[in-house]
Amino acid sequence: MSFEVEGKLIKKYDTENKTGSFQAREFVIEVSSGNYPQFVKFQLVQDRCTLVDVYQEGEMIKVHFDLRGREWNGKYFTNLNAWRIDRPSATAQTKEAQPQSRGAGDFPTATDDPGDAGSFDDLPF
Repeated sequence: MSFEVEGKLIKKYDTENKTGSFQAREFVIEVSSGNYPQFVKFQLVQDRCTLVDVYQEGEMIKVHFDLRGREWNGKYFTNLNAWRIDRPSATAQTKEAQPQSRGAGDFPTATDDPGDAGSFDDLPF
């Protein structure tokens, strides 16, 4: 399950070597939500630790992430595992250049452009 959120980069932490073969790095973004800003900490692991290097604190970024949860000794931990970081403006330009696609449950209706109907002819069943 993947998610994305936009916010201002507040803090980048140094990469930490947790074991001889595992490294992790954390960073925090400020997300505007209602009346009060939310400060959300994300984690980058392994070869993705450098993804945040090209961004400066105070810059707006878009974070793509997964929820990760685990149990250890009767305690439960949750991580927001970031796997991609973009600049919001670059993401918006990319989406404008790409054709719109339908969701899994969307089907053409009478008001849809009839040119879209041809894209459903190549279904394998």
